[in-house]
This record gives sequence, C-alpha cells and structure tokens, in this order.
Amino acid sequence: MDSTLERLAEIQHGLVTNRQIDDCCATPWERRRLIDGGPLLKAAPGVYRVRGAPVTHEHRLVLGLLALGNESVVSYEAAAALHRLDRSDRTAVEFTVVRGGRQPMIPFQVHTTKWLPPIDRVSSDGFRATSATRTIIDLAHARRTRPRIEAAIDSAVRLGLSSPTVLAHRLETLRGSGRWGCRLIEDLVVDSGGHSPLERRFLQIVREAGLPRPATQVIHRHGSRFVARVDFLFGADVVVEVSGQHGHSSPSERRKDAQRRSELIEMGRLVYEHTYADVFETPQTVVRDLRRRLTSRLCPTS
Repeated sequence: MDSTLERLAEIQHGLVTNRQIDDCCATPWERRRLIDGGPLLKAAPGVYRVRGAPVTHEHRLVLGLLALGNESVVSYEAAAALHRLDRSDRTAVEFTVVRGGRQPMIPFQVHTTKWLPPIDRVSSDGFRATSATRTIIDLAHARRTRPRIEAAIDSAVRLGLSSPTVLAHRLETLRGSGRWGCRLIEDLVVDSGGHSPLERRFLQIVREAGLPRPATQVIHRHGSRFVARVDFLFGADVVVEVSGQHGHSSPSERRKDAQRRSELIEMGRLVYEHTYADVFETPQTVVRDLRRRLTSRLCPTS
C-alpha cells in the first residue's frame, strides 16, 4: 500500500476514505489492486478499513466521522465519555450532523440538529465533538434522568469544561428553539459547583434556607505554598467541609486532615465540618449551625 495511505490509516485507526485513496493512486488499476482482494475492505459508504486493523471504540468513532463528513461531530453519550463526564457510557458511539442533505447509512446512532455553531464544537482526544456544555444540553434534550444530568453538570464544572454561567448563557440562546430539557438544566445549575452529590445537596440546603451561597472549591495558599482546597467558603474566613460516608480512615490520611485544618486555622479561617449523615439525614441541624456561625461571624457582639 502507498506509504501516504499507510500513514493515514495509522493516524485514523486503520481507516482511509475514498478521496484519500484517489489522491494516492495514480491510475484506476492501482485503486482496484488495493480494493479487489487487496488490503482494503469497505467499512462504510466512502470509507475503507485495512484488513486486520482492530475494531476498537476509537475505530468506530473515526469511522462515523469519516463517513458523515467534516461537519459531523461525536455527540451525546459518546461526547460525554470523551469529556470524561461522570456516569458516561464509555461504549457509546453517537454523532450529530446539521440537518439537510442525505446522510450515508452507518451502523451507529446519528442525531440531526438545525444549528451547531463553532461555540458548540471542540476537539477532544483528537476527535471532533460537541462541547461539554452542548453535550449536557443534548443529554437533557434526550430525556436522560435527573441524576444523570446532575452528574454531567457537576463533573463538567469540576473539570473546568463548563460553568454555571456558560450553561445559563447557552440555555438562553437555545431556549427559543424549543429544546426539551432546558428547564431541567436551569433547575440543576442553581446548585452546581460542587464535586459530588453530597456537595450539591449541601448547596441546595443552603439555598433553600435563604443563606448566602458560598464560594466552592476555593484554594488557600500561605504565600506561594499550597495549603488546601476547601469545599465551601462563606465570606472571607468561614470554611465548611462535607465528608463522605467513609471519610479518611487511615492514620496517614487523618494526620494530613489534622495538619490541613491546623494550617487553615493559623491563617485565620474558622473551619467546620458536616458529615454525610448531617447533610442527608438532619439538614435542619446543618441550617441551624450554619446560621448561628455565620451570624456570629458577620455580626459579632460588642
């Protein structure tokens, strides 16, 4: 096989397009030699696979993108997996194309849309894909469950791939198209910003109690030295941490927690902790303690 085709096939997970074959073959005879009993097998309309090339997940994604053309993108659950959003289906193979024109038949799910502007397109792991923000909106439009959308939002925020502000802006732009799921995302964005369902629930408790929303995942430094990333910071100095069901149980982890807490206190922070049971089983106690602590800090008695 032509060396240029070999390099293309290596880059494209064992696949080459009809046009690439034509560009590398000087005569029709050379083309027939590759396809008629040669090293290339038809994989999809306009796309060929090198005999023996492994059919991996990445191979399937490339196959779809090559067959559907340059305006196609990996989308929905497949894009969520590329972005490494929580609860993604790592085996999904889905694409989106702009509506209009006849699409080739491929053995994967293909969605259509009226509008896919540049802001909604990114490159992720070398694949054309919908942005994390557009992916979340698409998943909601596909009526995925509320916990699934929560996980997608929180992990996108945690990974720095989106933010509540960006999501709100894209929702406002897409709302006019009547996309189902915009209201669900709007509801879920309110309590986003944490790194887990536990942190999301804490933010919901704070909001429902009418308390000020804290900053989330705030980094504290002593000079240039990193000290801690805290779950929540109210005002300038009230730190609240929430611990999971199991917490840190090893002696070394407990020592690190104690050292971290001591350094935060030395920096003038007030550090409080609420457990998983506090947040999910006795939220009224969390609200009472928070209100008392914030009031005493923000309005100290003379």
